[in-house]
Amino acid sequence: MNIKLLVIGKTDNRQLEDLINIYTKRLSFYVKFTIEIIPDLKNSKNLSELQQKEKEGTLILKKVENSDHLIVLDENGKQLNSIDFSEFFQKMMNSGIKQLVFVIGGPYGFSKAVYDRANGKLSLSKMTFSHQMIRLFLVEQVYRSFTILKNEPYHHR
Repeated sequence: MNIKLLVIGKTDNRQLEDLINIYTKRLSFYVKFTIEIIPDLKNSKNLSELQQKEKEGTLILKKVENSDHLIVLDENGKQLNSIDFSEFFQKMMNSGIKQLVFVIGGPYGFSKAVYDRANGKLSLSKMTFSHQMIRLFLVEQVYRSFTILKNEPYHHR
């Protein structure tokens, strides 16, 4: 199984980028994991929230194949602890899914079309974090999940 993280816009914080790269490299020992950046919209100040979500949604859906299992990161999504998240990955691998795609949307969330296409919604916390911080948190939790599945000491039960 391949795992892809789709994100809107680049990370402008070098320290966060370095940490994301550390966990991405660690993940390469377990699974093919990639991050794909969808460029920020140009002239977004001239767009309404709805227009921005629609334009971003079109760009997101262009990056998703019909066979992909799409999970949107959303504040109203399902919350899992780290053990449950690792079990989710095991279930996805057992089901034969070729590519699992997580997507972090723009500042206003997702268009209706993206929600309609999604196979699930995931929330990493009830708290609100920047879209850049969520990238790090997700990559670390994916890494943690694979160490749990391999019964490695990174995650202490």
